[in-house]
Amino acid sequence: MILTAEKKKEIFTKFGGNDKNTGNAEAQITMFTERINHLTSHLKNQPKDYSTQQSLIRLVGKRRSLLDYLTKTDIQRYRKIVADLGLRK
Repeated sequence: MILTAEKKKEIFTKFGGNDKNTGNAEAQITMFTERINHLTSHLKNQPKDYSTQQSLIRLVGKRRSLLDYLTKTDIQRYRKIVADLGLRK
């Protein structure tokens, strides 16, 4: 896995406020984005890895659900996280 403990702490500190706040929507979206990027690069090298492909689709759906939640609750937080991560909408 590409995410080490130090990288996770850094993500949670930047997007969650502190390294213990792992439930923040922005922090979870960032974690999903990191994993999605890693799986995408893996699938470019291994196109017939269907279990990874299904995991990628599942992660994209979870990230989309969290982004929809942010859209409904706080549009400013949604716009900020999309701009920070460079996501398309």
